[in-house]
Amino acid sequence: MNLTLLRHGRSRADDEGVCEGRYDSPLTEVGREHARKLAAYWAAHPPGFDQAYCSTLSRASETAALVTAPLGLVPMPSDLLREFDNGPIAGLPFAKAEARYPIPAFRHELEAFTVDGGESQAAFRARALLALELVWRGGENVLVVAHGGILNAMLRELTGARRAHFAYGDTAFTTVQLSREHMGVTVTGVNLTPHLAE
Repeated sequence: MNLTLLRHGRSRADDEGVCEGRYDSPLTEVGREHARKLAAYWAAHPPGFDQAYCSTLSRASETAALVTAPLGLVPMPSDLLREFDNGPIAGLPFAKAEARYPIPAFRHELEAFTVDGGESQAAFRARALLALELVWRGGENVLVVAHGGILNAMLRELTGARRAHFAYGDTAFTTVQLSREHMGVTVTGVNLTPHLAE
């Protein structure tokens, strides 16, 4: 099975300087243009996707619609692919979020992200596994369009690299090969942006 994990294009929150997470920030025109460039690249170099999934947050669903339309695919939206639930800091400027909810020296993985809510790391990992189970059933060459946090969580679960961080620029993608006969996972590319090099 081949899996392509694509991060959405640049969103308005990036320009606003606010905490994103569950803040439903739309794409900027730059984000749309990068998605169109990726769509053109894949139209010229067909990846052969047989299924596509996307987050239900607008920056990912719009990116997914832009890149899959020329391929004749309609992405299937799933809440499992939403970004990390950062609770009450979603949409807050970084300084205000830090003042209201200082980052503790230690937070147990079972503890909510803030005292006023948000996802625990344990819940986030569990959701990443459920998202992987969803795409596992989807086809042999699957595209997932989502967010840097959830895509990292999925990759950590796949690779067993609990402390790893996989770089993700805007409209960058990672490619993975999974075996249906054993537990082997091969990461074949990380943070790929061939459409931005042209």
